[in-house]
Amino acid sequence: MLKGTVHKYGDNVDTDVIIPARYLNTTDPKELASHCMEDIDPDFVKNVKPGDIIVAEDNFGCGSSREHAPISILASGISCIIANTFARIFFRNALNTGLPILECPEAVAGISNGDTVEVDIAEGKITNVTTGKTYQAKPFPPFMRELIEVGGLVNYAKAKLGY
Repeated sequence: MLKGTVHKYGDNVDTDVIIPARYLNTTDPKELASHCMEDIDPDFVKNVKPGDIIVAEDNFGCGSSREHAPISILASGISCIIANTFARIFFRNALNTGLPILECPEAVAGISNGDTVEVDIAEGKITNVTTGKTYQAKPFPPFMRELIEVGGLVNYAKAKLGY
């Protein structure tokens, strides 16, 4: 079960504002996290706490196909992203890095910035603790949940190969 405070954004949050290109000279997650969202929300890194959740509208993660974007979000402490829709390459990169993401327009419409939200990834259940309302996203199949739980595709492959 994931639980955190919501940081809410609108449509078309692209990878250039998630992690600006000027910081792509490193792959260090901690360094990337220190600049996460700074071009769309300069106070994000000061306000985010471990476990917090991003909620966004349409096409989250559009733009460049950089894996730095979900890495910076995960390293910043964000535990999950809920959006109406995700850009397909971001969707795949998020799963590859172990960042849980859910598409649920009803939840996005019913959740406000600053709300406290609980997410059961296994069930796809999203509860807005602030309002008491519950929403249902499509849960991931077991192998995808396992991929997320072990921290992404590389760790998943290592586990399957016995490394």
